[in-house]
Amino acid sequence: MNPPPALLSDWPDIVTVHGFPRWKWRYVRRCLPGRRLKFVGADAGAPEAGGLLLWGMAPVPAGTRANLPVARMEDGFLRSVGLGAELTRPLSWVIDRRGLYYDSSRPSDLEELLEGWAMPEALRERAAALRQGVLRAGLTKYNLAGPQWQRPAGTREVVLVPGQVESDASLAFGAPGLRSNIGLLQAVRAAKPDAYLVYKPHPDVVARLRRAGIAESRAAEIADEVMTDSPMQNVLESVDEVHVMTSLAGFEALLRGLKVVCHGQPFYAGWGLTEDKLPIPRRTRRLSLDELVAGALILYPVYIGATSPIEPEDALAELASWKSREAGTKRPFQELYRALLRLFIGVR
Repeated sequence: MNPPPALLSDWPDIVTVHGFPRWKWRYVRRCLPGRRLKFVGADAGAPEAGGLLLWGMAPVPAGTRANLPVARMEDGFLRSVGLGAELTRPLSWVIDRRGLYYDSSRPSDLEELLEGWAMPEALRERAAALRQGVLRAGLTKYNLAGPQWQRPAGTREVVLVPGQVESDASLAFGAPGLRSNIGLLQAVRAAKPDAYLVYKPHPDVVARLRRAGIAESRAAEIADEVMTDSPMQNVLESVDEVHVMTSLAGFEALLRGLKVVCHGQPFYAGWGLTEDKLPIPRRTRRLSLDELVAGALILYPVYIGATSPIEPEDALAELASWKSREAGTKRPFQELYRALLRLFIGVR
C-alpha cells in the first residue's frame, strides 16, 4: 500500500470548502495552494462538481453525489502556542479522505498508513530525529505556559489522568465505553487504589471556553490532586503512567517513554504500544514507536507555513521558536478576549 497522495493531489482542481468559519479560510488556502477554493456556509447545498472539504465530523450535505470526492480537516497533533478555542493560528492540520483519526468506528487515512504501509528505514530514522526534536523543545499540542509542577515527595506511583471536553467529537466517535472524566477517574482509582492520582482538566475547560464535564467538579474527591495550570510537558516529565479515554496526552506520553493505558480507542491505541481496555481488531500490526511517529507526525499532517505547506522539521523549529518567544509573556487583553468568547459561546 502507498501513502495517500499528499494534499489531495489527485483531486479535482475545484474544492468546495463547506461550513468553515471565516478565520480559518486563510489557512485552508495555505494548505491547498493553487487550488480553486469555493467557500460556502454550513447551510449551503451539495456542490455539483469538484471535491468537498468538511471540518471535523460535519455531515455531508444532503443530495451530495455518492461518487463526489469528500475529505475532512481537523487539528494536527503539534498545533500552536495557545488554544484553538481562542482562534490561535494553527501550524498543522490533517486532511483525511476515509474518515478522521479520532473516529475509531471506521479506518482513517492514518490507520490505513499504520496498518498497511511498510515504513522504510530512512523514514523511521527521520521520525526518530523528529521525536527527539519534540522532546528537546518540550513541545505538546498547545504549548501553554504556567508554573512548574513538582512531583510529590516519596516513592509512591504517580498516575496522570488528563481530562477532556466531554462534548468533543473524539469522545463521541472514539470512546465506545467511558465518555466522562469522572467515570475515567473512578475507573483509574479502582485499578490503582494506592497510586497518587493527578487529574489535569482540559485547558479549554480551565479557561472556561468549554463546559466542564458532568460531575467533573467532584474530581478532587477521587484524585489526590487536581492540577490546572502547569504545562503538560512539565507534568509528563514527572509521572509514571498516564490513563486516557482518547486524549492526545496519551500520544505525548508515549513519545516520552511512559506507560499509557487507553480506556477509549485513540489513533495510537491497538498497535502494541499501549495497554488497551477496548481492543480494536482491525489494527493487527505491531508498530515501533518511530513507525507510529512517522505516520502521525510526518505522513499524515499538513504543516502550514506563511504561504504554503512546509516540512515537519520546519514546523518544529517554528513552533519551538514561537514557544520560546511566548515564555513568560502575558498576552494583552487575553482575559477580556476570553470573556467575550465565553459570552459568544454561552459558557459562564
